[in-house]
Amino acid sequence: MLANPTAGRGRHRGLLPELLDGISAAGRPVRLLRAGSAAEAEAACRAAVAEGAGALVAVGGDGTVHRAMQAVAGTSVPFGPVPAGTGNDFAVETGFPADPRAAVEIIATALRERRSRPVDLARMTGADGTVRWYGAVLAAGFDAIVNERANRMRWPRGPRRYDLAILVELARLRPRRYTLVLDGERIEVDAVLVAVGNGASYGGGMRICPDADPTDGLLDVVVGGRFDRRTLIRVKPRIYAGTHVTHPLVHTHRARTVALAAAEGITTYADGERSLPLPLTVTATPAALHLLR
Repeated sequence: MLANPTAGRGRHRGLLPELLDGISAAGRPVRLLRAGSAAEAEAACRAAVAEGAGALVAVGGDGTVHRAMQAVAGTSVPFGPVPAGTGNDFAVETGFPADPRAAVEIIATALRERRSRPVDLARMTGADGTVRWYGAVLAAGFDAIVNERANRMRWPRGPRRYDLAILVELARLRPRRYTLVLDGERIEVDAVLVAVGNGASYGGGMRICPDADPTDGLLDVVVGGRFDRRTLIRVKPRIYAGTHVTHPLVHTHRARTVALAAAEGITTYADGERSLPLPLTVTATPAALHLLR
C-alpha cells in the first residue's frame, strides 16, 4: 500500500491508520511502502511488484495513482486507487466513490473475493523509446505549458503560483502548429489546446474529453484551435461540464494510436504529472490495468 500523506493538502492524513485497517480486513498481510519523493514512491511500487506483491493499493490523488500505476500497468497484479487528493479523476472516472473509506471497503471486498475488472490505459512512447502509462488525460497544449511554467517558479508558493502562471501564459497566448497522426491519418493544425484522453477528465473534474471511455479500446483527442485570450477565458469554464466541444473552434477525434508532435518544444503532463516531451506516440491498450472492484 502506497500512501501520500501530503495529498489533498494533507486533509486525509489522519485517516491512514483506518484505511490500513480497512485493507487488512480483507485477510491479507499489508505492507506500507515508504517513500520520500515521487520518484522514490514509483521505485518502491516497482520493487514491491517485482518481489511478488499480490496487489497494489495507492492512497492519494491522481499523481500518487499515476506513479503507482507505472508498476502494475500491463501486468496481472490488481490495483486499487483510493481517492484522497485534490484531483481524483482516474479513481472517480473508473467507478470508485470519492470518499476514501468507501473506496477502501470496495477494494477490501474485491481482495477477499479475489475479483478484479480490466480497464484500458494509454501507453506513451517518447522519441527516445521511453515508455510511460496514464489513465486519465494527456495535456499537450495551454494547460501543459501553464503547469511547466508553474513548476519552474519559486514564488509565490501554493495555488497562487499556478494562478500567476496562468496569467503569464495568457499574456503570451498564441496558437502553435501541431502534427497529429490518427491511426495513420495525418492532420496539421494551429491550436491552443490539445488533449488525448483515455478518461474524460483532468484537473479535478474538468471534462476535457467528455466522451472518453476507459473501456472502449480508443483514445479521444480534443483540439482547441486558434483561440484568442478573450475566447479562451470565456470557453474554459465550459470544460467542467464538457460543453466546450460544441464550440466551432474545438474539434474531436477518436483513434487507437495517436502520434503527436509540435513545431516547438512542449513538455506534456499526464494525469497532472510532468511527463514526456513532444514528439510522442500514445496507444490505447485494452485491459492494461486490473482494478479491485
